Amino acid sequence: MPSSRFELVVEVLAAAAFLLLALPDLLRHDYIVPLLALPFGALLWVIERERRARTARAREAVTDPVTGLGNRRLLAAALGERLRAPALSDPDPFLLVLFDLDGLGRYNDTFGHHAGDALLAHLGGRLASAIGSGGTAFRLGGDEFCVLLPDVLGEMQEQVTLATAALSERGQGFSIGVFCGAVLLPHEASTPDQALQLVQRRLHARTQASPTAGREPAQDTRLRVMQARPPELPTRPSRVAELAVRVGRRLGMTAEQIDELARAGELHDIGKVGLPEAILYKPGSLDPDEYEFVRQHTILGERIISAAPALRPVARIVRATHERWDGHGYPDRLGGAEIPLAARIIAACDAYEAITSERCYRCARSAEEARQELRREAGRQFDPRVVAAVIDQLERPSRTLDVAA
Repeated sequence: MPSSRFELVVEVLAAAAFLLLALPDLLRHDYIVPLLALPFGALLWVIERERRARTARAREAVTDPVTGLGNRRLLAAALGERLRAPALSDPDPFLLVLFDLDGLGRYNDTFGHHAGDALLAHLGGRLASAIGSGGTAFRLGGDEFCVLLPDVLGEMQEQVTLATAALSERGQGFSIGVFCGAVLLPHEASTPDQALQLVQRRLHARTQASPTAGREPAQDTRLRVMQARPPELPTRPSRVAELAVRVGRRLGMTAEQIDELARAGELHDIGKVGLPEAILYKPGSLDPDEYEFVRQHTILGERIISAAPALRPVARIVRATHERWDGHGYPDRLGGAEIPLAARIIAACDAYEAITSERCYRCARSAEEARQELRREAGRQFDPRVVAAVIDQLERPSRTLDVAA
């Protein structure tokens, strides 16, 4: 592969020169025309590949990799273009608004930076939707977002309110607030540097006027969050744990394994405290980005539970509760016996409880329908032996224990 554009050009010109010199002799043979298509096709492929690579590099240079919004370089270019209007043309005013997220650092400390990036991507998408096609959204890095808003029928303030709401988020274990500073251009600044310096000063003044509470150590935060419960059906984790323990005994688990199973059953959904309530309780179907965010909850649960060293074996079980027997689950795509037995048991028991429980987006189904669903998914989503033990426990709860696993 050519190491530079210069070498690529040399290769293309050399091949073209060879073909032009040889063309008169080559055309005397009937079979040569199809053969000529091969080097020309290869040349076109190389040129197109280089064009696409240049386009991708140019886009990456001005795009924030986490949110897909424009970055600081693109913002500076957009400001420069808008502020270059001639002084006598009386350009239309526009607003530069800089936002700082209050609480993102605590979120990262509690749930991890991978979850923090997922939250940023979620907020960035909401911001772009909130300001619509008339404005432009940017992420400048860290906690900072920015928008450029035109003065459309004097609706700037309404647009700022919508943008602030889009960047605000809360869940059972966190809250993200927003500080902002604004500059009206070109009236208050004539260059991009002046505009950015002024909006930074105004943002700083707002954050200093409303200081946030002292930060709690990350480990203490995770321990406190572990006491939280999503308000959705508060008795459900206990029901999952109780059924899982009975199934574990049927499968011959030891007393220590049963204890870990019980704790994991109680805490298997604790990671949902790190999910935005708007996603967690959304009545309709999730979009792909929202679904990807929800898939983080087992990792969040592992991180929260691991704050207590004695519970780290339980944390590993919780991480694996959404793996599938066929290897198509998450987050690690484990399959079969790679999945801890306790996690396999909780997955089946949780599915049964979920099917038979009321949801904001559907009604509860019958116990028989839930058992049929478990049977259909045995060997795909669930361990067949675990499904047999769950159904046996549900249908014949007083039966004696099965042989050990």
